[in-house]
Amino acid sequence: MSSPFDISDDTPVYVISVAAQLAGLHPQTLRTWDRLGLVSPSRSSGQGRRYSLRDVLALREVQRLSQEEGVNLSGIKRILELDQELRRYRQRLADVSAELAQLRIELESTRSVAARLAGLLRSRAGGAQLVPARRAASAAPGGQAAGQRQEAVHRPAIPMSGRSRDGTESAASGGRISPEDAKAARGDRADLARADRLPPGRPG
Repeated sequence: MSSPFDISDDTPVYVISVAAQLAGLHPQTLRTWDRLGLVSPSRSSGQGRRYSLRDVLALREVQRLSQEEGVNLSGIKRILELDQELRRYRQRLADVSAELAQLRIELESTRSVAARLAGLLRSRAGGAQLVPARRAASAAPGGQAAGQRQEAVHRPAIPMSGRSRDGTESAASGGRISPEDAKAARGDRADLARADRLPPGRPG
């Protein structure tokens, strides 16, 4: 927050007598130049003239052009008008330069955000193309049967419980066979083998 005592170059604070003293002129000269439009100060609530520091500098410039350069009052008025116009253009140029700098900052920020969004979209698109092998196999024609065959191949063999043809209990089921039963089973298998080797019609 600015202080109320801060005074800028455009603040009208000088009465006509003080402004004339600062410019080295007579107050009547200031009134004449005001009527001609050379240097027109602000007005107070009581219609008194109030000069700013910029007005005092303009009074000095008018005096210099008139006394040192020999320029008439009409030429001085035109020079002051051009000077004010040039000052406005410079201020406008400074404002445009500041706006341009701000727009460049915003543009760089927008480009950065757009690049991050594009990278995110590319990563999502790449991830959507990767389909798991099991899902791909089931989606292909005949994939369900292939999946079942693959599952059947990798399924561990389940031991079958029960007895064999010779009446002995299978060892895969975890049963125990006594030595007598094992010997009898081997004898039965030997008899069967001899019977298979005999010619047809010949008794054993």
